Amino acid sequence: MRNPKYHIYLTPDEWRTVINSLIDLRNNLISQGRYTDLVDELLIRISKTKAKKIKVKEV
Repeated sequence: MRNPKYHIYLTPDEWRTVINSLIDLRNNLISQGRYTDLVDELLIRISKTKAKKIKVKEV
């Protein structure tokens, strides 16, 4: 069985907050002498994403 893919839609402010949080986490891991491989992968994936405009219907 395949792992399901999830899509997350963020505003520019939310996107910036996620990036800054991952950078802070990476810095903390480095200061503790732990591996940062997973955080690095996430940062690369998030930085390569394209902005997609979607219409939001309010109910």
